[in-house]
Amino acid sequence: MNPWAAVAAGAVVSGYAALSRRLSTTAVSGPMLFVACGIAIGPLGLDLITRSQDAELTRTLLESALTLVLFTDAAAIRTGDLRRERFLPVRLLTVGLPLAMVLGWLTAWLVLPGLGGWELALAAIILAPTDAALGEQAIADRRVPALVRHGLSVESGLNDGLALPFFVLALAAAAGGHGGHRGPLATFLLALVVSAAIGLAAGWLGARLLRGSAARGWSTPDWRQVLVLAVPVVAYAACDLVDGSGFIGAWTAGLAFGAGVRAAALSAGSPGTADADTGHTTEFTHRFGALLTALSFLFFGALVLSPALTHLNWRMVLYAVLSLTAIRMLPVAVALAGTRLRAPTVAYVGWFGPRGLASVVFGLLALEEQLPGGELLGGVVAVTVGLSVCAHGASAAYLGARYGAWSAGSPPRGAAGDGVA
Repeated sequence: MNPWAAVAAGAVVSGYAALSRRLSTTAVSGPMLFVACGIAIGPLGLDLITRSQDAELTRTLLESALTLVLFTDAAAIRTGDLRRERFLPVRLLTVGLPLAMVLGWLTAWLVLPGLGGWELALAAIILAPTDAALGEQAIADRRVPALVRHGLSVESGLNDGLALPFFVLALAAAAGGHGGHRGPLATFLLALVVSAAIGLAAGWLGARLLRGSAARGWSTPDWRQVLVLAVPVVAYAACDLVDGSGFIGAWTAGLAFGAGVRAAALSAGSPGTADADTGHTTEFTHRFGALLTALSFLFFGALVLSPALTHLNWRMVLYAVLSLTAIRMLPVAVALAGTRLRAPTVAYVGWFGPRGLASVVFGLLALEEQLPGGELLGGVVAVTVGLSVCAHGASAAYLGARYGAWSAGSPPRGAAGDGVA
């Protein structure tokens, strides 16, 4: 890696850290800034980062960031968020997500000629997961009803993991005739069944080790944070040893770890601190993952988006626009039908489905398979994520404030008395 690229990356991270609170009140989001700076130092700008020299570093960075994000997001999920008044994420995940994949595939078939059937499916699946970090102000505004804020957060935390099996199977099918890859059945057994089992075991053992060590006073708080960081690393590496999916392993490890920590707190007679304990133990891993994610957007701008912009065409732009609007918003409207949520709430939830880190990593993995339509597929993913970074980042603070003010002044009319206008 060019030393000047490291200097530039460090300067960008330091600059954003110094101005993060001030920028949070503007239309400039963190991902917007990092992507723009990535383009500036990439091949289209200063040429400090090149694909020929930094491809392996980029992949390692992106995969590491996604592994930690999958783990911490899954660990934060509470079963109570999927019951009672939390009907919103259940509908978005069980109805909205599959419909978005189907609608995305049909739209890709119409808009992106030249891609095979499984490549069309990959385009839809890769761009189905959402990334709440790209529209953070939209769910951070306390005037936005809790149902909407929590619903979007839970959806983002779970849908990338739920999309993973579909992605793994579609990629195996698309690459089945190229290079002697395993077929879908073998992929299902290794990447889904075995990897999920490894992840659940790693997460459960990690939670037991953490709570047992803390209860007996064998460890310090600082090193317990390091122990948590090791759990997704071990899960990913163990899955890689059996040619499984490290991402599925990290995600299921997060589910098991979070459940284990909360169960231990409940058994100790402190139910009020169960969620606080989980958040505290994963704090270092979450912050480290956030740093890697920021750097990932920098490298995305330099090495993924920049090449896509050089061979941009109207089909890529059209699919990107449709992906962020109709392909997202129509399934959300269907998923929320019958909930009595008002049109502004449904539109708000539908709009804030940003595409981010998971889509970038999935797209990179698909590109490395050397599929016949890989260049077009990679370009579509890059342009969609780039457009999402700009559109959702710029609109998050403004729409969050407008919707929050509207909701506060409207009488409740939600499902089951949820208090959402």
